[in-house]
Amino acid sequence: MQRITPDQAHPLFDTAATRRQEQAMAAALPPHTLMQRAGRAVAQLAQAIAPHARTVWIACGPGNNGGDGLEAATHLARSDRQVIITWLGSPETLPDDARKSWEKARNTAHTTWSDTPPEHLTPQDLCIDALLGIGVRASTPPAPAPNTAGSVLAQWLAQLHTCRAPVLAVDVPSGLDADTGQYAHGLEAAAGAGLTGGAGARYTLSLLTLKPGLFTAHGRDAAGQVWLDDLSAPPHPHTPHSRVQENREPPTAWLAGPPARAQRHHASHKGSYGDVAIVGGEGLAQRGMGMTGAALLAASAALHAGAGRVLVSLLDPAETAEISTQPELMLRRFEALELEALTVVCGCGGGQAVRGVLPAVLQRAGTLVLDADALNALSAEGSLQQVLKARAARQHTTVLTPHPLEAARLLHTHTAQVQAHRLAAAQQLARQFQCVVVLKGSGTVIASPQGTPTINPTGNARLATAGTGDVLAGMIGAYLAQGMPPEQAAMAAVFVHGQAADQWPEQMPLTAGTLAQRLA
Repeated sequence: MQRITPDQAHPLFDTAATRRQEQAMAAALPPHTLMQRAGRAVAQLAQAIAPHARTVWIACGPGNNGGDGLEAATHLARSDRQVIITWLGSPETLPDDARKSWEKARNTAHTTWSDTPPEHLTPQDLCIDALLGIGVRASTPPAPAPNTAGSVLAQWLAQLHTCRAPVLAVDVPSGLDADTGQYAHGLEAAAGAGLTGGAGARYTLSLLTLKPGLFTAHGRDAAGQVWLDDLSAPPHPHTPHSRVQENREPPTAWLAGPPARAQRHHASHKGSYGDVAIVGGEGLAQRGMGMTGAALLAASAALHAGAGRVLVSLLDPAETAEISTQPELMLRRFEALELEALTVVCGCGGGQAVRGVLPAVLQRAGTLVLDADALNALSAEGSLQQVLKARAARQHTTVLTPHPLEAARLLHTHTAQVQAHRLAAAQQLARQFQCVVVLKGSGTVIASPQGTPTINPTGNARLATAGTGDVLAGMIGAYLAQGMPPEQAAMAAVFVHGQAADQWPEQMPLTAGTLAQRLA
């Protein structure tokens, strides 16, 4: 068993891949072995989380997830705790493994079976969520247990998510789609009730595999601190070890680890680390809305992330006063930029003015990051999209950095649809435009046309402030200028960007300008 932290990469497997691995392991082991291991693992983590708990409430559902909870109840009851079991199942419809665990739990001392959750749990006690497992899909509500009103499930979920005691979810938090990180239809309010504060700490023990939905969309809030137990053990004496291992398959996605630290040689100079050009910053004179700050934030980030030189081409040449605060930045008129020799970051604060320069940028820039208003211009112009697609055939590097609304515009769909399938949306964009895509949000997704997508584990809600996306675009530009491959540059920038927020001093407000400067 291990706690999942951002210090290394981890493979992620969706529900279908997890089911295949589960079936392969079950076929190679004696009956009921996997559920026994799962229940033992849940009990071990429960005792580590709440070593002084006198009462443990285990909410069990009608399937195998509930069976894992019942198996855990047997172990926890032996440690002289009061174990209260609420169960939505029926003996007649139980899967075979869950039935065996139910029979053991029924015959175990120190367990109390109840129709209602316990009242007055303290912060030292513990709740275990074993109601719903990985079979839940966000698009359809879970079927209620036989002879049980669906409202009971919602009530128990709401109580789990608002109680003061810590909550340990078995495999996935109940109601969460393990593939997408979205809540099942009809359970959004109940499952997310504890996110408003006042509830106990959240823990999730993912069994057999790590699931993508734990790390993106609502998954990070719902899952809390994630642990993994792969349920491995020496194979059965009569089972060749190869039978347990032969069904390993490639991951659905990866959870990113920290990037390798770049080394700078003594015998180097500013030309060794590339030139970044920031093209953006529509001025007041054009639409009465000054957005030069976005371009300057991207430029500051590129500078502090290690670019050798940073050129700034503001789309309103009259807006030059603010740049005096960062004298290292070099002003250039757009016409004077040698786009073919530069890493161009285009769109930050570009407004409508970026449409005038975007065709030349797409045609000429050898390495390009498109953000913000450049993406909005692309979504409205089919001819520009064709030019973007043609860049890959000319061996030109492109990285797109949309937030969900910008991604929805590019895909001609709605933001909710993008958020409902973040991995799929990022992969669709990457294939459609033949470039690397950074779909921003909780659990930012990095996708390339042929590769396995990556979910970033760092970052927090402090980044939900104006300008932090511009900072990220500038960082990606700096890493590209220093010679990183595009997917690696995107992953490294997203990781470091989020890590800076995770390490931010608690008492200090996070602003984009300060974030850019702290990258060094």
